[in-house]
Amino acid sequence: MRSFVTSFAFVLALAPAAAFAQNSTTTAQQPPAGQQPPAQPPAGQPPAGQPPAAAQPPAAPAAPKLGFKAPAGMLIVQVKPDQTAVFEEMMDKIKSGVANATDADVKAQAGSWHYYKGTEPGQGGNVMYIVLIEPAKPGTEYQFFEVIQKTLTDEEKRNPATGEMYKKYNAAIAGMSLINLTPAGK
Repeated sequence: MRSFVTSFAFVLALAPAAAFAQNSTTTAQQPPAGQQPPAQPPAGQPPAGQPPAAAQPPAAPAAPKLGFKAPAGMLIVQVKPDQTAVFEEMMDKIKSGVANATDADVKAQAGSWHYYKGTEPGQGGNVMYIVLIEPAKPGTEYQFFEVIQKTLTDEEKRNPATGEMYKKYNAAIAGMSLINLTPAGK
């Protein structure tokens, strides 16, 4: 009951603001008495006073799904004990893919990817891997599947086996943590 009373009071408090906003919008859309409403531009054209779409700046690129904000980055990856070969296959695919990429941004990652296998068991018996990205470039995508996707040909992307490959790689990973690394010391 207390939640209902609080919610009802909140709605009542906002009602005048909502009514004012609706009146302002309605008033703004209505021309003053005796004036004609402004003509609407033909479909697909911008309203008067706005530049055409081609003159507008392009939209900012989407932020990476997995990126670093420091000169180096580390991923601590927990891999299921029976899936280490699958994880290492994926890492080798990434390393060879970026080395042979035609996309300059992806190719710039060549030599940056290093991975190490822990000798001690991780949580729940998982095998711990350290993936070190050095140097790491802020704003660059380092999510495993996104990087692989950028290295595939159009034909490989359409191939149903690619979807199965992603499922296999995804099933190997039990968990992951990201750490941004900044040089320290001399």
